Amino acid sequence: MASRQSYRDRAVVVRTYDFAEADRVIVLLTRHHGLVRAVAKGVRRAKSRFGSRLQPFVDIDVQLYPGRSLSTITGADTVAYFGSGIIDDFDKYAAGCAILESAEKLSYADHEDPFLFDEVTASFGELQKAQHPSLVVDKFILRATDNAGWGLSLFDCANCQKPGPHRAFHAAIGGAVCNNCRPQGSAEIDPESLHVMWLLQHSHVAAALQVATGTIAAQVHRMTSAHLQWHAEQGVKSLKIMEQA
Repeated sequence: MASRQSYRDRAVVVRTYDFAEADRVIVLLTRHHGLVRAVAKGVRRAKSRFGSRLQPFVDIDVQLYPGRSLSTITGADTVAYFGSGIIDDFDKYAAGCAILESAEKLSYADHEDPFLFDEVTASFGELQKAQHPSLVVDKFILRATDNAGWGLSLFDCANCQKPGPHRAFHAAIGGAVCNNCRPQGSAEIDPESLHVMWLLQHSHVAAALQVATGTIAAQVHRMTSAHLQWHAEQGVKSLKIMEQA
């Protein structure tokens, strides 16, 4: 049997849980190996060599040794720290957690996805100085789901392709729906909200901010959250916490 070889990759911590007496299992989103579950041995001890780096909102260069069910983290160096400006602001912290949880829903073990990883770290940088954290989350979800093949139709009807603008949205249909196609349960939506979603999906953040008033921003976040949770086939707890903030 061929021996397993250690490897290095860029990663962010998605979540952690305690393991054994002094260890911790770290769920990592890596740039080239997808989701990786790994043990960080001894990190709960005060003298841990790299325990402080294995936390959310840190871009790390990590060394991993593959195992049968869990890899082992043998080294970690900080590439960029994004916690400043996020962890001390509840709205930004909740938004950051929503980005991490959403990324986990969209990633798989052993599946290389540099785009997803880069969107996560870019979103952390945007969150540090964001005045509207929810729009950073929405931009991330719209771009990440589009990358995953779940892009929304935000102008033409998602069912019959009739040109818009339209005033209804249905996550299961795939975005905007016209009056003839809209099924029961479709959400009434201002066409400007669909326009903002399109702008965010294509990274036109400055233009989106000019028209994303309170009502529009709330609609955008509600539709974007519904879109992700429909495709993930389960709730995203962090998004629900954002709604309560």
